[in-house]
Amino acid sequence: MPSVAKLSLYDTDLTLWFADTLAKLRGGNFSEVDVMHLIEEIEGLAGRERNEIESRLDVLLSHLLKRLYVDSPYDYRGWENTIREQRKQLRRMFKPSPSLRQYAQEVFPEAWQDALADVEANYPDTMFPHEWPYSRTVESLLSASFWTS
Repeated sequence: MPSVAKLSLYDTDLTLWFADTLAKLRGGNFSEVDVMHLIEEIEGLAGRERNEIESRLDVLLSHLLKRLYVDSPYDYRGWENTIREQRKQLRRMFKPSPSLRQYAQEVFPEAWQDALADVEANYPDTMFPHEWPYSRTVESLLSASFWTS
């Protein structure tokens, strides 16, 4: 059972708690590790990665929709920059955690609906497709220039 001092460190200085926990793990002092908070932090980390995948996919799809369907050449460069940035960040997330690619596929329908609702609200005079008309594969979303094909 963790002592009050360990709980206090977790509650008062999370960065210091991380450093302390890492030192204990590296030193093999497993009996001194605050296991319950360590589990909580690992669960939180996994959730944050999933949330970031969903958010970046939503932004990517929103900007792809704008670039493909909104007639505003003045804005194309900004939208394309955002598309490239979201793709780059998603690739960086997938590199150490390939299983997140599958998660992106799983949440695509919800991200699509969110992105579509956003662009429809912001561009009410533009007709957007109700279904994504292109490939939904992660590779396609991360590389295809849908507006040049």
